[in-house]
Amino acid sequence: MPKRVSTVLGREFGERLREMIARTGMKEAELARRLGWEHAKLSDLVNGKGGTSLEEFAFLLGVCGVKPDEFQYLKGLFLESREKGWLQVYESVLPPHVRTLILHERLAKEIVHWSSLFISGLLQIEPYARALAEDSPFVEDENIWEWVAARTERRGIVAGHKKFVFYLYEPVLHSPVGSDAVLRAQLHELLRMLVRPYITLRVLPAGRALTSDFTLLKFEKYEPVVFEGGLNSALFLDDKASVSLYQDALKMMDRVALGKEESRELITSIVS
Repeated sequence: MPKRVSTVLGREFGERLREMIARTGMKEAELARRLGWEHAKLSDLVNGKGGTSLEEFAFLLGVCGVKPDEFQYLKGLFLESREKGWLQVYESVLPPHVRTLILHERLAKEIVHWSSLFISGLLQIEPYARALAEDSPFVEDENIWEWVAARTERRGIVAGHKKFVFYLYEPVLHSPVGSDAVLRAQLHELLRMLVRPYITLRVLPAGRALTSDFTLLKFEKYEPVVFEGGLNSALFLDDKASVSLYQDALKMMDRVALGKEESRELITSIVS
C-alpha cells in the first residue's frame, strides 16, 4: 500500500496503534526488527501515513497480542483511514469524538472556535461546565462527573505554544447557566484569560450569527481540519472544499465581529 497524506481518521488510527505498541513494552525500533520491517515503515504507520498491506497489519497485531475486539476496531480504522472526513456516531457519555478532538487540539498550532450557544469548552470553568451538564436532558446524573472531567481536561490544551481565536455570539454573555453567580464567575474568568497574548476573543453582535458552532484546527504538518459536533454525532472534515467553506465563514465573522478591545469592554460592562 503506498504512503498517503495523513487524515483525521488516519491520525486517530495511529494514536490507538501507538497505545497498543506501548502496552507491549517494546520500543518501535525493536518491534520493527521483530516484524522484519524498516523502522521508517512502522513510524509511517503510527503517524497515520499508511504504507502497509492489511496482511502486514494483521501480522503486526498478532505480534503485539491484540485482543479480538481491539483487532476488529483497529482493522476497521485501518481500512477506513484513507478516507477524507470522518462521521462518528455514538451513544456513550464520553463519546469517541472527545478523544479524537483532544488529540487534534494537542497537535494543532492554532485553534479557531465559533460559539453560538455557550462559552467555548476550552474556556469553561468547572461550575459552568457542571451547570451545563446538570441542565442537559442528554446527560444522566450518574454520568455528570465523567462529562465534566472531560471538559476540564480539555482546558489544559490552552497554553502559550498555540494561538487561540474565539468568536463568541453576544447573547451567550447574557444567558445564565446554572445561576447568575456562575455566569458572572465565568465572565470574570474570560477577562482573566484575555490577558494572555496568545488568546483572542471577539464578540459577534446579536443577529449576526452565520452558522452553528464549529472549530477550525490548523497544524504545522497537516492540512486544516474542521470539527462540528451534534447531539449523538461528530463530524471531522479535512477535504479542501469543506474547509475552505468554513474559512470563508470565519472571514465574514471577522468583518462583523467587535474588535478585541471592544469585546473586552463589553464583557467588563456586563460584569461590572
